[in-house]
Order: sequence, then structure tokens, then C-alpha cells
Amino acid sequence: MGLLRPCFARTQAWQQAVEYTAVLAGDLPRRNGWTIAQYVGDRAPNRTQRLLNRAVWDGEEAMGLVRRFVVEGLSVATGRRRRGLVVGALDETGQQNVVCGDEVYGGCTQLREFLERHGQAYVLRVACTFMLELGDGARLTCRQAVARLLGQLPWEVRSAGAGSKGQRWYAWAGIATASPHHLLLVRRHLRTGDLAFHYCYLPDGRARMTKLIRAAGLRWPVEEDFEFGKDQFGLDQCQARLYTAIRRHTVLVMAALAICAVAAAQLRDRTDTQAPPPTTPDQAPPPDPGLIPLTVPETKRLLAAALDQPKPPGHIHHWMTWRRRHQARSRWFHQRTRLGREYAVVK
Repeated sequence: MGLLRPCFARTQAWQQAVEYTAVLAGDLPRRNGWTIAQYVGDRAPNRTQRLLNRAVWDGEEAMGLVRRFVVEGLSVATGRRRRGLVVGALDETGQQNVVCGDEVYGGCTQLREFLERHGQAYVLRVACTFMLELGDGARLTCRQAVARLLGQLPWEVRSAGAGSKGQRWYAWAGIATASPHHLLLVRRHLRTGDLAFHYCYLPDGRARMTKLIRAAGLRWPVEEDFEFGKDQFGLDQCQARLYTAIRRHTVLVMAALAICAVAAAQLRDRTDTQAPPPTTPDQAPPPDPGLIPLTVPETKRLLAAALDQPKPPGHIHHWMTWRRRHQARSRWFHQRTRLGREYAVVK
């Protein structure tokens, strides 16, 4: 949080942001202006709401600093500098930065044309009814193309990346199109045989299957991260209505998530005491299975326990009274507004 201090015009606003971020990383079930203000010991949500709406600070610069903190922190944790493939995942709650996305984006002709005009490679999911033009001039759907070439496809079993239960293994194959810059990447489930299709654009006309598969596999973890941010850090709980407030809340949520993610990554080797994996199907279990590395949720709980502060006497009663009074005031004004509308209709 010290890295974010230059983004704030006043020290008080930065200190409020530090408290706000600490609560986001805590165990509060719901994180909005009222609950956060009550949790930190304020007498009303004014300071929290001012931080998101009117305080002078640069959210764009802060997001850039959070991003650099994550990139550098995770690079140190893994013992290597970032290199190779960089993938941006498109999502309704995401940021676009090779670009990948689900069928909502793969089916958008304007998006594909925009990326191609700017020389941006992409691996986009498309529906089975997506139309292709093959090298012999035939126009077929993705499903028809696979059925036509089924016996000729060189399937490769590769992992789409690590999941919660280990590597996600699928069979993959590529189908060339009439364009040297486009390829259909087909994914087949090893057990059910279900197919998924990725339409790929390659600006230089060359790409290894490994790279395309890696890009396709990185979309789902990003979607999981958004869901994790909502469930664990209140990404969608601020209840703000204005763009500035929503963006500032998002920046501080990302800061809280970054702190826990980098800490968990840097502690991984020191907290991993798992027994060696089995090597034979009839191997007896170890007497002590050990412990998995500290996860982000566990790191978050440790941080919450360290930051929890006792509240002043009467604080809970004060907030119960404040909420009831505020709700009564809102109800009164709502009723008055309805009376005015009904009067206008009668007249």
C-alpha cells in the first residue's frame, strides 16, 4: 500500500484507502460503504463514500502500480522473469490486453476484424455452427469440418493448464482454412468426446500448437479469478452507482487480492509439506500426507486475523441505530415521492 501513496493528494485519503483495502482482505461477509465503515470503527459511512466518489486520487495510476506489483511479485516467487506468451482474456468484467475469449467474443465479426487490422493474434471460442472456408473452397460449419476430416486429424493429447484437481488433459487438433493466417483449433474431451472450437488468427502465418493450446487454456483461469475476486474480496459488492466509485473500488479490490496472491506465491515453497505423489496404483498411503501450500484464501484469513482491531464500546449499538434511522428517513422520502406521483395522476 505504500507504493500507492503518490496516487493520493492527501494523506487522510490514502490512510482511508489502506483501511478499506484491509477490510476487503478480511472476513467481512458483505463489503459495501456501510459495512466497511462499521467494521473500521467509523460513526457513519461518509469517509468511505468520500474515498470512492470525491477524494482526489488517481485510480488509473494506482491500477498500473498494482499490476506492476503483481508481475514483479509473482516473477520473484517463481524464480524467473516473465517471458514468452502474454495472454489477455476478454470477459464482461475483464480488461483486454494474445487475446482469447468465449463464444460471445468469437462470434463478433467486428471484434475479429478490429484485432486483425491491428495485427493482434487471437484464439477465440466459436460455436459449432461457425462457418469456415477450407482450402478446397468448401464452406462448412466447425462441426461439419471435423466430421469430414475426422479420420485425417492428427490429434495430440496436451494439457490446457493446471486446474484445481491437476492438469486438464484434452485431445487437440488443428484444421487449416483457406486463409494462411487463420486456423481452427479443435478441443476434444478425452472421456466424453465433446468438442470445443477456437478460431485463431496468426498475423505472421505461423504458430506452434503448443502456443495456441496454452492461449486457449488460459481463458478459463481468468474467469475463475473474477469469480474468486467476487466471492473472496467483494469485487461486485460495493453497491456504488457512479463510474468513478466503481472503478476505485475495483482498484482497491485488486490491491487486496494482489497482496494475498503475491504473499501466497512467495510462501508456496516454504509451506508445501505434501508427501511425494504415488508412483504405483497399489501404493499404500503415507502415514502423514503433509500440508498443501498456503492458498490465497488461507493467506487472506491470516492477514484478517492480524489486522482485526477491537471496536470502541457501544459501536455495534450505534450502527444498529444509524441503519434504522437512515432506513426510516429513506422510507419517509420514498412514501412522500409516491404521494406526489399519485396526486399528479389523480389530477
